[in-house]
Parts: sequence; structure tokens; C-alpha cells
Amino acid sequence: MFYKQQGGGPWGSGPWGGGGGGNNNPWGGRDRSGGGGGSGAPDLEELLRRSQERVRRWLPGGFGGGRSLWAVAALILLLWGLSGFYRIQPDEQGVELLFGKYVKTTQPGLRYWFPGPMGEVIKPKVTQTNQITIGFRGSGSNLRDVPQESLVLTGDQNIVDVKFVVQWRIRSAGEFLFNMRDPEVTVKVAAESALREVIGRNPLQSVLTNQRDTIAQQARELLQSIMDEYKAGVTILDLRIQNADPPKEVIDAFNDVQRAKQDEERLRNEALAYRNDIVPRAKGDAARMVQAAEAQKERLVKEAEGQAARFTAFYQTYAANKDITARRMYLEAMQEILSKTDKILLDEKGRGNGVVPYLPLPEVQRRPAKEAPQ
Repeated sequence: MFYKQQGGGPWGSGPWGGGGGGNNNPWGGRDRSGGGGGSGAPDLEELLRRSQERVRRWLPGGFGGGRSLWAVAALILLLWGLSGFYRIQPDEQGVELLFGKYVKTTQPGLRYWFPGPMGEVIKPKVTQTNQITIGFRGSGSNLRDVPQESLVLTGDQNIVDVKFVVQWRIRSAGEFLFNMRDPEVTVKVAAESALREVIGRNPLQSVLTNQRDTIAQQARELLQSIMDEYKAGVTILDLRIQNADPPKEVIDAFNDVQRAKQDEERLRNEALAYRNDIVPRAKGDAARMVQAAEAQKERLVKEAEGQAARFTAFYQTYAANKDITARRMYLEAMQEILSKTDKILLDEKGRGNGVVPYLPLPEVQRRPAKEAPQ
């Protein structure tokens, strides 16, 4: 060793000398020949020798043999090669990298890939549902508004405060890891842009009332198409509008407008109800009057036709025998006239024949009533 000296050397004697011979080392220790010396640091050669003996006991044929070196190298290579096996769980996908470059995506199961440092496998969770809130943060009593995200311009130039939630899941782990720098921020910005575009095509009333679900569905489809164009490897599960209200600064005026619209709707409904009640009745009365007029017209026409037919028949009879017909007509006319009068005419010539002029007033009064049915 570098501290052994031949002869005395500069440390053969003096303050570091251990005994008077020339075989002493500068630390006062004992050399390999067993020369005298004092106690000091352990011998380095002895330590190395013991370490070599321990290695020889573990390796057959001695540490310096060629076969032992090959066995050690083969064992190391075998262990290194076996380290390339890996398992993908059912909720994961494997992303295989070769020298840091993306190669392919593997599905659940036992797989093999180049061991490190050449190969690397990343195993992201693909069944986990991720959620992003836009327009607000927190929940319950810790809810905090984010106006720069929630205020949206509608199609009729109004402003609405919209808070919504986006749920998404990894579809392709390779695209998700290597096509987007910050996936969550990308999904958030794209979702905000998609909803603003859809709301910008609709009026305020549609966003606040019955078209909210339709708007959310259209925004989800638009967001999915954006993610597909980016090749982000993301599936949009749901886009749900949590709340849609006018801005706080105009909420009172908006409520007044809504109440006025409700009153307008109520009055319109009442007017429609009145119209639906009065119009059918008027139409019924008109139809009844038309039917009555048509019936009266038919009756009058039939009566006129009957009178004309009777007059024609009577005229034919008169033309066949004018004297008899004229006399019959005279008698019928006189009978009709005298049957309704309460006066009796007596011929003056009848006095001489013993006729007593007697006027039975009660009988005269009752007679028209009895003869009328006849």
C-alpha cells in the first residue's frame, strides 16, 4: 500500500513511530508481516480481503472465474427482462412509451413492454367520472359566484347568469395524455365556449323557462364535437345547467316584468275562455235562427202551393158549372159570416104566418161556441 515504506523512510522513527523497526506504518498500526505497532484504524486490505471471501462463498467457482461473471450477467439480464411485465386493471388503460415517445394504448390484462429505462407504462383511470363547475365554486353554504364565467349574452341582447356542471371521462388514455397540455382547463374553456354559443342563439325567455334542457343538450353535443376535433380522448357524459337567472343588479326589474307578463297571460287566457264560451253560443243561435227561417220558408211555400192548387181545382169546378158554383160560394160565405154574429134577421113577411119574434140571448151567446168546433 501507499503507506508502506521500505527501510526507515521519513516515518521510520519519530513521533509516529510504533516501535523502532523500519516496518512501522505512519499510523502506528501493524503491517501484514506481524511487526509491532500500537492500536489504530482497521487495516483496509483486511477489510477488502474479508469482503472478497464473502462474495466467493456466494458464487461457485470463485469470484474471478469467467463462468461466474456470465451467470451474474445472465441473472441480471433475466431480472431486467422480467420487469417488463405489467398488469392493467379493469378501470385503467395502459399507455406504452418507448424512450418517452407514445407508441400505443393497451386494454386491461397482463401485458409486456420494454423494461426501463427504454420503456415506460402510464396507467390512468378511465372509468373515473370527472366534474368541472363553471360559474361557481364550492357547494352549500360555501358557494361562491364567478361572474366572469357565469354572465352570458343571449340572442336578444340580454344578459343571463348561468351556472352549470360538466361531467366527463377519459375515452382514450393516449390521446388524453399527449394531445392536450392541460386537459381539465381545456375541457372547462371549451365547455364555456360551447354554452355561450348555444345561448347566443336563443332569447332570454327560452334560457330561463322551458328550453333550458334543450339548450344544455345542444351545448353538450357541441362540446363533444370540439373535443373530437381536438382528439382529446374525452367523452362528455353530461352538461347540466344548475341555475339560470338575470344578473343581481336587474333582478327586481326583471321580476316586475315577469309579473306583468304573467298578468298579460292570465288576461289573455280569460279572454280566450270568454271567446270560447260566447262564440259557440252565438253560432248556435245563428244556426237555430237559420233553421227556423228555412222551416218557415218551407211552410209558407207549401201553404202557397196548397192554396194555389186548391184555387186551381176550384177554378176548374167553377168553369165547369158557374151557377151552382157561384151559389155554393154564396151560401158558404153567408154561413161563415152569420155563424159568428149575435144578431138574428127576421123576414117581415113572416109575421103573418104566426111567427113570434123571440130573441133567446143566452142561446145566441152559447151557439157560436158550440158551432165553432163544427
